[in-house]
Amino acid sequence: MSGPRRRPSAAGRAALALYGGEPAAARAHVLVRWWSAPFEPVAAALPASGRILEIGCGHGLFSAYAALSEPGRTVTGTDIDAGKIRLAQAAARRSTARLTFAVDESGAVPAGPWDAVAFVDMLYLLPAVSQRRLLTDAAAVLAPGGTLVIKEMGTRPRWKVRWNTLQETVSVKVLRITEGSAFDFVEPSVMAGWLRELGLTTSSRRLDRGRMHPHHLLMARRPS
Repeated sequence: MSGPRRRPSAAGRAALALYGGEPAAARAHVLVRWWSAPFEPVAAALPASGRILEIGCGHGLFSAYAALSEPGRTVTGTDIDAGKIRLAQAAARRSTARLTFAVDESGAVPAGPWDAVAFVDMLYLLPAVSQRRLLTDAAAVLAPGGTLVIKEMGTRPRWKVRWNTLQETVSVKVLRITEGSAFDFVEPSVMAGWLRELGLTTSSRRLDRGRMHPHHLLMARRPS
């Protein structure tokens, strides 16, 4: 398990600063996202250069951080929420990084090839069968040697799962911060099995030490 690090690095501070001109609610949201999610080890799992796609990017904070932390990356973020994408696009205009955002109303995976495709806390909003279909589509657009980087919530320990479910219920069903109506947290080993059936090699690790949420990182690489 990785130890906790919450204080933003220089790239993290630069990413957060991109939202300085946004409404207070958006600024608060991205700040909470930084402090609650282990972005640094997730971004470190991406290649240091190449074309990177984040699906379900929301306000775009992780995409911005990934682009700013490695100048060789060209990062594209997509989401079905047009309002969040407008904020992400405004942030991208303030950045010198190679960073773009687009609305993906259909939910289809943009054509590749991509050197990496990232999912950060969004798959759980889909039924398991839809998660598997989306991962299959994402694997199909990877370049040879490309990687899927998936940060989702694990299913253990149970007390962290209960806490996370409560928080997500408030965010999704009460405050309507995130699109969705139900949650389906798939066991990471099950998800890894799906990806191995596609011919990808997988590795995973927990990222929840010192954190309230059961963060889990899964990486799947397409053969070269």
